Amino acid sequence: MKLSLVWLLVALLLSGLSARLLFSARKKARSEQLMSGLNRTERLRLKPKSVLHTMLLRAGVQVSAAGLSMALLLYMLVVMLAYLLQGSLTALLTAGGLLVIIRVMIAVRQRRRMAKIVKQLPAFIDHIIRSLKSGRTLPEGMDQAIAASANPLKSVFERSQRFVHRGASIEDAMDDLAGLYQIREFQLLALAVRINQKYGGNAVEVLSQLVSMIHEQDKASRQLKAMTGETRVSALVLGLLPVSLAAYVFISSPDFFLELWHDPSGKILLLFAFLFQLVGSVTLWRMLRSV
Repeated sequence: MKLSLVWLLVALLLSGLSARLLFSARKKARSEQLMSGLNRTERLRLKPKSVLHTMLLRAGVQVSAAGLSMALLLYMLVVMLAYLLQGSLTALLTAGGLLVIIRVMIAVRQRRRMAKIVKQLPAFIDHIIRSLKSGRTLPEGMDQAIAASANPLKSVFERSQRFVHRGASIEDAMDDLAGLYQIREFQLLALAVRINQKYGGNAVEVLSQLVSMIHEQDKASRQLKAMTGETRVSALVLGLLPVSLAAYVFISSPDFFLELWHDPSGKILLLFAFLFQLVGSVTLWRMLRSV
């Protein structure tokens, strides 16, 4: 009975995946037809993205509709397998644990990518300053800086560059970039670009001050990281100590864990211990992130 139910759910999921792919193909075809009929000089409206799409863009993860549907299908299969093997409580914990793990992985990738982008930004702005001093306009200087940059900064600004080439103003493209990534340096750069395009003025001086501020902020961040090294080590020890103790007990007395697992009350106790360890690790990680 359970096997037939699993096959029925798999069939329904595959049917939903097929419908999703068909809908995405038709939507993409209609979008391409619409874009081909648009005038190049028409102002491009930047539409807000969903929360998931925003997270993936910030993390630099490119997932198609088909890939997202396959990931959802795999997630449902893992949860159903946990339900068939261990019951509803295990399936619920598995579903929540997988979501937490995916969220943490995306957040870690996003933070590392943003840190690398901020580290590349001074060289990018310096290239714009040199272009402005040589007589180029600000849009031309940004195009030259984008071409000379490396990823991930290049891929970030190429998105704004595509918006400009499709008809959007450089101010709107930079505002969209600053709103998407929520990086203070991007917001200041977008403000400098908007002021220069709207009121004129000396953009070289503003950009030079922005580069100096980024260098000072990086220096302060390094000093703070050195001062909080003891706190980070303490949090690492607190996070690894329960896991290490459980591994030692399991290696030295495996029957103890097996008896707990085969006992209904012991199984619930172990599952809640795993859940509390997961929640505690995430809490410690978020506390360290705020330091």
